[in-house]
Amino acid sequence: MWENTHMTMVRRESLAEQAAELLAVRIRDGEWDIGGKLPGETTLAPQLGVGRSTAREAIRILAGRGLLATRQGAGVFVTATDVPARWDVVVQRADIVAVIEARTAIEVEAAALAAERHSSAELTALREALDEREQHRSDIDMHVATDMAFHRGIMVAAHSPILLEIFDSFAPRSRRAMTDMLRLRSRHGDDVDQGVHERIYEAIAARDVDAAAGLTRAHLRALEEMLG
Repeated sequence: MWENTHMTMVRRESLAEQAAELLAVRIRDGEWDIGGKLPGETTLAPQLGVGRSTAREAIRILAGRGLLATRQGAGVFVTATDVPARWDVVVQRADIVAVIEARTAIEVEAAALAAERHSSAELTALREALDEREQHRSDIDMHVATDMAFHRGIMVAAHSPILLEIFDSFAPRSRRAMTDMLRLRSRHGDDVDQGVHERIYEAIAARDVDAAAGLTRAHLRALEEMLG
């Protein structure tokens, strides 16, 4: 059994990207000083749980971020322990914030209207959507899909055709942004998050217009703050 806690098998998505992230963590943790030389590929690859070609690609990824430098005939050396957020990530965060702002404009009013106008059948459907959301908290794609189904249920219960039309036309971009946000945060679907949605549902069920709107606004604002 491997004793080094950094010798973690790589899973999901691009193996090279995941291996690069594992290696970046080791660099940030100070396993090598700036100027320090990394082990050769034959040593490094098994530690990352990948093949030599994948380890080589991971090194190229980190070289592109400014963490590593390859010197011909000498090896791979650490040039920095961390780097500022890349521009593509900065742009990605800005787009997510813009989506959350738009969601706030649409969904706060819809929650208030749903509290006022919902039918018993719509409330039942909303409860079912919330229970479905509870069942899919581990997988990001399913979590986003069931989350959006819950929020769409609120739009339906609001009895506002124009708001529903805006929500539906905006849904693909919202789905992408929410998925990106959860990947940036690297965590999702925790008990606090599910509890917030339970309270939004309860406010709508109780026909508490102010609470439904206030809880929705606070939830979306908290998502935005997490990106700061």
